[in-house]
Amino acid sequence: MRRIPSALTALTLLCLLAACGGGQAEQSGAAPTVGPSTEPSTASVLNATTPEASPTSETPAPQPKSASPTASAISTTPAAAPAKKPMTCAHLAQARLGSSKVPYNGYPDYLPLADGQWSGEDGATVTLQKPCGIGDLDGDGADDAVGAVAINSGGTGTFYTLAAWRNSGGTPTFRALADLGDRTPVVSITVADGRATVVWLTRGPGRGMAELNIKRTSVYKLSGSKLTEVSHTDAPYNP
Repeated sequence: MRRIPSALTALTLLCLLAACGGGQAEQSGAAPTVGPSTEPSTASVLNATTPEASPTSETPAPQPKSASPTASAISTTPAAAPAKKPMTCAHLAQARLGSSKVPYNGYPDYLPLADGQWSGEDGATVTLQKPCGIGDLDGDGADDAVGAVAINSGGTGTFYTLAAWRNSGGTPTFRALADLGDRTPVVSITVADGRATVVWLTRGPGRGMAELNIKRTSVYKLSGSKLTEVSHTDAPYNP
């Protein structure tokens, strides 16, 4: 039999003893080394569910401001009313007298005055009288006109009538009438505070048509298509 060298035998035994001793040492109660846990920690769970706001250095975006009202919206100054075109007594010389709804002296349509006169085929002549009043009758802020006309049909009678014209942009538009009677001339007309004050001549009971002995001051108010007398006062008249 071949013999194994003693040195090699001794080394082999030493390695076996070292290996066995290391395993027994691990089994005999040596504390195992604790490595890092693979399970999530409590702190990490809390941080995941309730994240702490991290500070930021960014400047917060400015909030949009509500639109400021325009100058026209906040202005308290009322707009200036358009100027009313004036109407004068001279405008009446070319005005229309009467209408189909408010006929003058029974004529079915208006009579066009030309230079203050109108002549019909029936021989009648209408003449615009000199007295005239300018002022606001209907409360619209524009000056209206009240004048007087006289009609003569070829006889001895001359019948006087008051007429009112509304101011339509500076143009007279016929509005209303009020009859005064035969041979009752108008002295003056004034318009103020929505009233027309007319001074005219008339006669008392029992007087002839040519006898004028009363100076009457009548106050008229525009009422629809009529000039309605609301009051009058009389004074003696001596020609």
